[in-house]
Amino acid sequence: MVSIPNITLNDGSPFPVLGLGTYGLRGEDGIASLVAGIEAGYRLLDTAVNYENEAEVGDAIRRSGVDRDELIVTTKIPGRSHGFEEALASTNESLIVLGLDRIDLSLIHWPNPRVDKYVDTWRAMIELRKRGSLRSIGVSNFTEAMLTRLIDETGVAPAVNQVELHPYFPQTALRAFHAQHGIRTESWSPLAQRSELLTEPLLRDLAEVHAAKPSQVVLRWHIDSGSTPIPKSGDPDRQQENADLFDFELDADEIAAIAALEKGRLWGADPDTHEEF
Repeated sequence: MVSIPNITLNDGSPFPVLGLGTYGLRGEDGIASLVAGIEAGYRLLDTAVNYENEAEVGDAIRRSGVDRDELIVTTKIPGRSHGFEEALASTNESLIVLGLDRIDLSLIHWPNPRVDKYVDTWRAMIELRKRGSLRSIGVSNFTEAMLTRLIDETGVAPAVNQVELHPYFPQTALRAFHAQHGIRTESWSPLAQRSELLTEPLLRDLAEVHAAKPSQVVLRWHIDSGSTPIPKSGDPDRQQENADLFDFELDADEIAAIAALEKGRLWGADPDTHEEF
């Protein structure tokens, strides 16, 4: 079992530098994969209402035998539940489906700018944190302007912004903004799935230097750049491989060289103009 280090969020809560994405893990096979991930050492489990597997995540937690307080469960409020009362109801439903008495990290899944209720949704999440239903609150797919608006109108900065981030789309400016405001960057699609990223000669060369695989070099790049990647895998061997990152580090030149592979966004949409990806 790998011991994954924690950092501390801006609200004082511990947060792992590596998590497990759960999209697509459903049914008994999904539960078995989630239990395997927990057994491999993952303590951050990332789900969402829209993934339709909150029940499986809750079942996996109970079957794993790991102390609940060791695990950090993330779920996300969907676009259809924006608004103060709607966010309260969505969170209550997630707690019921998960079978938990708190959610460790709740995110606004998408800003839904056309509807323009993400500030009201954020206010509900602040209230739920006060009540103890949520421990940490954050957002996903938010731009610098949207983050600024949340902070200016509520005085509360998100603990996390989960965004598409990988060497082809390193989000340098947004990550700098996060660092200035104490927001932890979390990376979805950290390996730029279904792209040629892992065949890049640079990554192959660095993998040889560090006696690692290209995928491990990329995940280590996220960590050494100050973000928490959440690779998705239901395969126990791949889960273990993705977590085996803590016997090497990348230096500043290597980090910069990997970021220089930038090509642009591969997935999702522009948060300023699209409702949802």
